[in-house]
Amino acid sequence: MTIFRPCIDLHQGRVKQIVGGTLTDSGGDLKTNFVSEHEAAWFAEMYRKDGLKGGHVIMLGAGNEIEALAALKAFPGGLQIGGGLSDNNAKPFLDAGASHVIVTSWLFPNETLSLDRLKSISKQVGKRHLIVDLSCRRRGDGWFVATNRWQTVTPVRIEASLLGHLAEYCDEFLIHAADVEGKCEGMDWELVAELARITPLPTTYAGGSRDVADLAKLRSASAGALDLSIGSALDIFGGKQVRYTDCVAYNRSVH
Repeated sequence: MTIFRPCIDLHQGRVKQIVGGTLTDSGGDLKTNFVSEHEAAWFAEMYRKDGLKGGHVIMLGAGNEIEALAALKAFPGGLQIGGGLSDNNAKPFLDAGASHVIVTSWLFPNETLSLDRLKSISKQVGKRHLIVDLSCRRRGDGWFVATNRWQTVTPVRIEASLLGHLAEYCDEFLIHAADVEGKCEGMDWELVAELARITPLPTTYAGGSRDVADLAKLRSASAGALDLSIGSALDIFGGKQVRYTDCVAYNRSVH
């Protein structure tokens, strides 16, 4: 059943909402939609009180660990965490209270999927605690995994065989539609249809949502196979299109 999944995006130690495709190593082209006056733990505590489990904390670059750990402490077992994680540094975040760790670019050295790396981290943290992030960009008639802050589009295509193989080692998928992420200009409904058709695991879609009605529309379009993360459009992140309280009410209505 489709539900709303909250998020906490951290950049330079602050809770922010940015246009995902503008995040680069230099930071020169970064477009920021919102910078919160609240710390990450404030959002985590709010999500805990409202019963919103399964949201993700994403560390966008260095300098976010303290805030991320504070969020996990505020909502033990209720949040997932990702951003720069590998088999060398993921386990401590589970020990600190994360329900899952999210791994992305590290799985794709030289723009190819490393099964050795996937098996290693799955073995270390446990399949039921691992989420594979397959954030992607559209090229031609398909979608391809985008790594390195979504700047590098790999040759790895989002397709049934890929998801089926990865599902042997992880518990969920997280997929940002990087082309529309942070723009509040509408979701990539063609990607939604494709993911609903091929995913064998619980999958959270993120990117472009601008109306609380997107939750019900996604539930219908995916037959409940996909959950939805909403960021920049939310009023708690400075948005004007979606009220957080309406998302909470939606979740309560479907449970």
